[in-house]
Amino acid sequence: MAQIYVSIGSNQDRSRYIRASLDALRAAFGELTLSSVYESEAVGFSGDNFYNLVASFETTLSVGDLSRALKQIEDDNGRCRQGPKFSGRTLDIDILTYDQLVGDIDGVQLPRDEITKNAFVLLPLAEIAADVKHPVNGESYAALWQAYDKSKQSLWSVDFSWEDQLISKA
Repeated sequence: MAQIYVSIGSNQDRSRYIRASLDALRAAFGELTLSSVYESEAVGFSGDNFYNLVASFETTLSVGDLSRALKQIEDDNGRCRQGPKFSGRTLDIDILTYDQLVGDIDGVQLPRDEITKNAFVLLPLAEIAADVKHPVNGESYAALWQAYDKSKQSLWSVDFSWEDQLISKA
């Protein structure tokens, strides 16, 4: 079984689509480990704020099959792929890491470069995988977050429940 970390984001009917993604991920992969849910401004375009979190689970799927399964979850939740790359979306699920694989595997670049670039990825990843080492630079996610320039992007924890459990608190 491979250990997977994915980022999940939405800026359209955010709570609905984040919950729908968690339902679909649990149905497909079983037990999930979840970070808090964070709100942040859109990056790369002017748009509504996003909700973001990181989830972890295990799978026997190949990288390519996992990527297709995640795209299907996005599509099932109204993801429009016709607009510009940087635009609003119902749901965005990206593979951050697949075990410690590095490189272009089945058309997926691993690890995802957003890990070290975006607070809305790095903070929730550091929250649930503090001691896990980045596959390329070997630093823990906690150390990467500690060194991150927090003035670059603002984000804040929000109250969020799923399945009658409080996942995060503002």
